Amino acid sequence: MENSVFAAVYERAWRPVFTRLFSLGGTSTLVAGRALTGRLGRPGDRRVLDVACGPGNFTDRFARDLTGDGFCVGLDFSTPMLARAVADNDAPRAVYVRGDAHHIPFPDGSFDSVCCLAALYLIGDPLRVVDEMVRVVAPGGEVAVFTSVQTTLSSVPGARQALGMGGFRIFGRDEITDRLTAAGMRDVRQQITGQGQYVLATAPHDD
Repeated sequence: MENSVFAAVYERAWRPVFTRLFSLGGTSTLVAGRALTGRLGRPGDRRVLDVACGPGNFTDRFARDLTGDGFCVGLDFSTPMLARAVADNDAPRAVYVRGDAHHIPFPDGSFDSVCCLAALYLIGDPLRVVDEMVRVVAPGGEVAVFTSVQTTLSSVPGARQALGMGGFRIFGRDEITDRLTAAGMRDVRQQITGQGQYVLATAPHDD
């Protein structure tokens, strides 16, 4: 991710192909993804955090229809990715910050929506990142994740180990949902499509 050439082609070529592979060549993952990104990109005076934003395509999309004091922060550790984001996805309400998703550099309850889409399976300590996402979401806010999930296909002996050698993690079916529930999130919903999962959860309101 620190390679500037990879950063330039990632969103235009690598990510679309990779997402299609989650559906084994079909479109189910793309359809579910449009529904979730449509929700995250809804209009309003909202504060949105896009964790591991890469070159900022989602950040830009989520920022476009925000109103009032609304803004979307794209957070990534890769300098080349952020350079592409600033160059290619500079919606007026999009802001890019270099930071470690294991230690998100914002106070508790800073954002109305926090997401990590198509990146969690490449992060070193992903469950720590999930905990951080929960920490920075405001009461009544939402946390959204798109990532891998173990299926019959990925349960073939040696499949998870082989992918793991390349830095790609396959999450157990309940690994993400259980972590969100343990962190106090409510209404945790999971949609499995192909080899991927979309998870949406709501932070409890203050009593």
